[in-house]
Amino acid sequence: MASSPIFSGQIISVDVEEHELPNGRRGRFEIVRHNGGAAVLPILNDGRLVLIRQYRAAVGRTLVEIPAGRLEGNESPEACITRELAEEAGYRAGQLSPLGKMLSSPGFCDETIHLFVARQLTPIPPSPEEDEVIEPLLLSPTAARQLLQQGGIVDSKTQLALLLYFSTEDAP
Repeated sequence: MASSPIFSGQIISVDVEEHELPNGRRGRFEIVRHNGGAAVLPILNDGRLVLIRQYRAAVGRTLVEIPAGRLEGNESPEACITRELAEEAGYRAGQLSPLGKMLSSPGFCDETIHLFVARQLTPIPPSPEEDEVIEPLLLSPTAARQLLQQGGIVDSKTQLALLLYFSTEDAP
């Protein structure tokens, strides 16, 4: 595999790489390299889901999402989501359960996002980063399902986390 770096930043790097394909041909690909991330669906003791409204500059609007962040260095997904849950939503979890993982855009990016459910939540003061504009959104499972079905949630990690949660036996 031949690789030529194009860009290296704080969050991503971009390389042009040549790969041999399963059919024996060779192809050139622009690939975004990302350290990965973690995202969490927090569930309050009364069953309400803790989502957030977060402004996203890349799309120029505020989206409804679950708290999430990128892995820093060799940080574990569990440590990442513990940090992000506190920073973005203002909660500490007594219980974290893996929900699955996803590839965000495998056609051009290697980012893997680890998904979790958080329960036994204790409120703490949120501490978003200075470039984050975040507002909490507490929804019943029914309201979250309706928002999802009506197209009010377009963020893929949030869609997948909700669908996985709603497909489990203990989900309302």
